Amino acid sequence: MTDAATNLHPGLNLGPSHGEAHEEAEVVTFGFWVFLMSDLVTFGLFFATFATMWGSTAGGPGPDEIVNLGSIAGQTTLLLASTLTFGFASIAMKYHDAPGRIAMWLGVTALLGAGFVALEVKDFIHMAEIGAVPQRSGYLSAFWSLVGLHGLHVSMGIVFVGVMVLQIYLLGMTSRVKSRLLRLALYWHFLDIVWVGIMSGVFLAGAL
Repeated sequence: MTDAATNLHPGLNLGPSHGEAHEEAEVVTFGFWVFLMSDLVTFGLFFATFATMWGSTAGGPGPDEIVNLGSIAGQTTLLLASTLTFGFASIAMKYHDAPGRIAMWLGVTALLGAGFVALEVKDFIHMAEIGAVPQRSGYLSAFWSLVGLHGLHVSMGIVFVGVMVLQIYLLGMTSRVKSRLLRLALYWHFLDIVWVGIMSGVFLAGAL
């Protein structure tokens, strides 16, 4: 049996037979999938609320006044690029690359995510300046809640990336660190999927 330290991360470096390492990783990975699905339900509720509030501007700013497609394009580019760099980190881990290289790709991912959050905050500041605040209308309340919830998730993801970089340097590429990195990758890619929904259903639909 190969060293468990290289096996405890399903889908990466496991080989045809996982043994005890697979059984140990299965529990935490399944639990994390349950968390992601529950989070998806939460986003679904926010999407549904936004849909019911569509057009309920109460005479306040509407989609045509708050949607900046240039900023949205920049945010989308940054977030999709961060998924690519996280994929590079996962590949580096799969092929037993140097921990420093894995940490480097994670650092680039965090920087791209921070750029995304910065653009989103800039848009929110602009909205506040023109009076497009949550309490102005049901539409704006739903908009701020949905987009802000996603931005909060990305911000927390950046913190988690920083924590994992510290663990790589302090603990090394142990089985638990690898398993945590895999779950963080699932979380990060999940946020990309949610953003595609927000971009399509909130911003592009609003612009049209």
